[in-house]
Amino acid sequence: MALAAGGVLRSFFFRNTAKFGRRSGLTPRGVNGSAQSRTAVTSTTGAVRPKPDRITFGLTRVTVVVVPFLYLGTYISKNFAALLEEHEIFVPDDDDDD
Repeated sequence: MALAAGGVLRSFFFRNTAKFGRRSGLTPRGVNGSAQSRTAVTSTTGAVRPKPDRITFGLTRVTVVVVPFLYLGTYISKNFAALLEEHEIFVPDDDDDD
């Protein structure tokens, strides 16, 4: 049972890794004799595909992510500080030492 579980975990973790390497002793051919290929990089004819277009939003993306979460964080902090002060859990002392 443990051997079967180990085999399943091993196949899950190493499914997308290279099956052949410098020290593995395996050839670039698979177990059944078919050649392994990566279709994300090459087409079915073997030609290398061009790099995909990148769409960057830059400052817009930063603004859309940072501003709402910064506002949400300050809102939660303000309300939590008011709650602590209302229940007198963390209230600064008014010490007049002068």
